[in-house]
Amino acid sequence: MMKLHTQTLSELSAGLERREFTSVELTKALLDRIATHNDKLNVFVTITKDEALAAAERADAARARGDVGALNGLPIVHKDIFCTRGVKTSCGSRMLDNFISPYDATVVEKLAAAGAVVLGKTNMDEFAMGSSNETSFYGPVKNPWNLDCSPGGSSGGSSAAVAARFAPAATGTDTGGSIRQPAALTGTVGIKPTYGRVSRYGMIAFASSLDQAGVITRSAEDAARLLGVMAGFDERDSTSIDQPVPDYTAEIGRSIEGLRVGIVRQHFDAGLDEQTGVRVKEAIAALESMGATTVEVNLPSIDLSVPTYYVVAPAECSSNLSRFDGVRFGYRAKDPEDLLDLYCRSRGEGFGDEVKRRIMTGAYVLSAGYYDAYYLKAQQVRALIAEDFKRAFAEVDVIAGPTAPAPAFRLGDKVDDPIQMYLNDIYTIGANLAGLPAISVPCGFVDNLPVGLHLVGPHFAESDLLRCAHQYQLQTDFHRACPEAFQ
Repeated sequence: MMKLHTQTLSELSAGLERREFTSVELTKALLDRIATHNDKLNVFVTITKDEALAAAERADAARARGDVGALNGLPIVHKDIFCTRGVKTSCGSRMLDNFISPYDATVVEKLAAAGAVVLGKTNMDEFAMGSSNETSFYGPVKNPWNLDCSPGGSSGGSSAAVAARFAPAATGTDTGGSIRQPAALTGTVGIKPTYGRVSRYGMIAFASSLDQAGVITRSAEDAARLLGVMAGFDERDSTSIDQPVPDYTAEIGRSIEGLRVGIVRQHFDAGLDEQTGVRVKEAIAALESMGATTVEVNLPSIDLSVPTYYVVAPAECSSNLSRFDGVRFGYRAKDPEDLLDLYCRSRGEGFGDEVKRRIMTGAYVLSAGYYDAYYLKAQQVRALIAEDFKRAFAEVDVIAGPTAPAPAFRLGDKVDDPIQMYLNDIYTIGANLAGLPAISVPCGFVDNLPVGLHLVGPHFAESDLLRCAHQYQLQTDFHRACPEAFQ
């Protein structure tokens, strides 16, 4: 039997269909692999072994009856920001280290209904605040390509799980690049769909106008399969959009002949690592060789995306995280003197430094004396950024560029310099501010570390992004590369 961990989601699905192995055999093989290697990477907060084996048995029984869902018997992992009934949902924080969710997030519910088998919950930056997976209460996740390097964040546990072949697919969330940046740094595929395309119900909020659930996989084909199950309207989420979901898998096979690809001059400036730029330009040239045409487009306000984001996101975070007060659920300080002491010490002891930094920043920009100068101004610039994209998409179908300024950086290198850490999302934040879909695809290596090609599309253009990524992957094999220590 072929090593099961080496196969993609689509290949595993075909193997299950041909009865080459059962879901129980597949699940046991991956759980054994996790038990052997997880200590090297610190990928999981929770491994749901018993639940996974029970789900695999149900999947095999359903297949025997001919009752086969879209993901029947296929193993996945969830970022530990999605509420899962009866399982700890920590958000990588001491604040929720003791929280057992009483309900499932819509994403969890949909994937379970399709027959997916959940192997566990993955480590992440605390409350999704970070770009390196170093702010987690459970310690940093390590990059499978180099254990001294970061896998990116905040979905670093999910990206490392897929890169190390612990699971063929993972859920993630993306507020300013938290799916795409770790995908780029670990050589995986990460897609953030249009804001409102996937339900946020049961996904613990960081910045409500920016957060969006998505997936990390090893191929665009797998991403299309998973996103097709997750997407759709949810009446429980007031930001969910009632828009038909196309068959992403059926559409990825179409040619990209005539696809208009926009190149943003600002994305290839002095801030981009030279060799990373070379790999990205080679990927764009490959798209041209397949019939795509390139057009230079201008996003004059895009350089303001980082400061705009770091006003809007902390403002929303300070509001969303006010619920964690030590009273109703989560961490509670011991022996408080009074109610004020309970609030102060529960939050002071329960939150990490980066979360506190963003809460304080958010409270400041929302305060009466500074609201107009900071928060209101940031929202006005956000509208300008969205308008820039709208004008660009009148000329092109997708915009291509680098996902991150450089390959994976060493753990500890940026942890004491928040500004340098924030700049790691410089190419990804614009899509979140404008609510646009975007994908990162492996496009080569620099010093044996992966590099990602970033594609952004207009609203609800996930099909075009997945098609472009899939056609690129038919011509290249970067996405098939596996870290040497995890082959």
